[in-house]
Amino acid sequence: MAAETDIFSELDQFDRKILAALAEEGRLSITDLAARVGLSKTPCQIRFKRLISEGYIEGFKAILNPSKMQLDHIAFVEVKLSDTREDALKSFNDAIKKISEVEECHMIAGRFDYLLKIRTRDIGRYRRVLGERISTLPHVASTSTNVAMETIKEGWDKSGSSFS
Repeated sequence: MAAETDIFSELDQFDRKILAALAEEGRLSITDLAARVGLSKTPCQIRFKRLISEGYIEGFKAILNPSKMQLDHIAFVEVKLSDTREDALKSFNDAIKKISEVEECHMIAGRFDYLLKIRTRDIGRYRRVLGERISTLPHVASTSTNVAMETIKEGWDKSGSSFS
């Protein structure tokens, strides 16, 4: 918990309230945001713009419903590379960003090098993505797949507890 306190030490209670409110509902107007955090409109807008310019807020986007888009199949893929020198990592990183089905890609310290979250329509489509795209990426030596049976929690906890 000390690390979280250090990260947000330069933010005061109003900044943290703004971040928590926007994490919960990103479409708030400045007027509604100001009312929610206990500021008048102008100071809230100044803080909001500062939080964007300082990189605390990276952007805004719609959260899509994967089920409505028939993207219910989630697989987590462990990727082991044959080469982990900087050029090989860059080559893999650049290539993986071009595969739209890859929802997340994390470099891992452990028995494999990367963990991917792949979202597809079904197991057949996943198999094609794995065989035709992921396995053919630069320096991929092996992959291991874990299929999600049910999603219990997804996304960052928006309760605001991280901002307290």
